[in-house]
Amino acid sequence: MEAQEMTNNTETTEKSAVMDSYTDESAAQPTKVEEPTVEVSVEAQLQTALDEQKDKYLRLMAEFDNFRRRTAKERLDLIQTAGKDVIVSLLDVLDDCDRAEKQLQSSDDIAVQKEGIQLVFNKLRSVMVQKGVKAMETVHTDFDVELHEAITEIPAPVDDLKGKVVDEIVKGYYLNDKLIRFAKVVVGK
Repeated sequence: MEAQEMTNNTETTEKSAVMDSYTDESAAQPTKVEEPTVEVSVEAQLQTALDEQKDKYLRLMAEFDNFRRRTAKERLDLIQTAGKDVIVSLLDVLDDCDRAEKQLQSSDDIAVQKEGIQLVFNKLRSVMVQKGVKAMETVHTDFDVELHEAITEIPAPVDDLKGKVVDEIVKGYYLNDKLIRFAKVVVGK
């Protein structure tokens, strides 16, 4: 019986030793296997993230190039057709000018001709006002280098006109309250 117990103890001890060795090996192996797996996994994740960012960058660059081309084309179209609205509205005035010219050639009545021409001028002025063009009032105002271009200086007829605009040679104009043409004026000294 003692021999049998000893055999059982020996078998148990050997089984324990074998189990311990499997446990040690299995514990050691997964640690060694897990570390490279984790490193590979992190590297793979980083590579995937990098690829995604590269893809986003390339798409963004392509989208920006398309945007730049589209805005350049729109700008060119705008420049080419910017005056279309004004030109179309002036066509009516041009038609009136043609009719007035025919009237001048066929009629000798000066009063009728003057009236027709005055109507054309008024129509032209009203179209320009509708488009935001406004004439600058310069006569008897202080000379301002920001608004006026002095053509010449003459002695002021009265002392009140010294340093002021005495006469206007070419009118100045605003477009929507922005100066588009300086007034050419004569200044009193």
